Amino acid sequence: MDTLQSMWVFRYVVELGSFTKAAEFMDISTAMASKHLHHLEKSVQAKLLNRTSRRISLTEAGQEYYHRCVEALNTLTEAKHIAQAGTVKPQGLLKITAPNWCASRHFGELLAEYRQQYPNVSLSINLDSRRTDLVAEGIDLALRVTNHPEQNLIVKPITKIDFFWVASPQYLRQYGTPHSIDDMKQHYGLLPQYVHLDFPLIPACTSNSALLLHQMALNHMGLAYLPEWMIKEDIEHQRLQTIEHIVRPESPTLYAAYMNREFLSAKVRSFIDFLAMKFETDKNH
Repeated sequence: MDTLQSMWVFRYVVELGSFTKAAEFMDISTAMASKHLHHLEKSVQAKLLNRTSRRISLTEAGQEYYHRCVEALNTLTEAKHIAQAGTVKPQGLLKITAPNWCASRHFGELLAEYRQQYPNVSLSINLDSRRTDLVAEGIDLALRVTNHPEQNLIVKPITKIDFFWVASPQYLRQYGTPHSIDDMKQHYGLLPQYVHLDFPLIPACTSNSALLLHQMALNHMGLAYLPEWMIKEDIEHQRLQTIEHIVRPESPTLYAAYMNREFLSAKVRSFIDFLAMKFETDKNH
């Protein structure tokens, strides 16, 4: 059997959690997926997976082999992409998932410029702060903002995203401006549910939507922790003020993330390269 193909089967069995899902994803039978694993274990002379009727798990040897296997497959895939660069024209429907605060003027301008460069690519963008299962939902590319990207995805760092504590001038006139973390005990917080913030605020509202928290901040309801993309114009027009004296968590990184499929389409590659170029250009100006 093809050992390279067996390595792909092993990887998808681990990442998708079952032989059946891996077989469906690779368009082979479940029996064939099982044969590939048996071939791989025979080839490496080690048991890689523990299998029961309900679940599978990696053996100690399997854990080490999985990480090495992923590195090797990624290297081979990247080499293939380099060899194929420029041979496929970006076109078709590009499905992207991104945080809901990307519903901003800045991101809209980026998308407009991308479409000018690649008019044959249509965009389908799902804004959601939860971590979408790319395979299950048929997503080509995810924009993740995190300091801990998922290990089962291929990720390319794009840029740092600065977040700020902000409040409306009216709120700060009424409650005062906090100058320390201890001062925050007297303030109302508009807190995201999709990230943990260890600050002693009085919770006025929690939400999974940064868009809603943004509107609440504009309506003088409390302190909110929001990305610069969303609040830049509000700061410029003094609708919101940044709280300068509070230590902020480390700025997370915006990653472009995708599943390591056998072939990365030109439309996905074009969008990743476009974002990387735009933010590198902005950084140098």
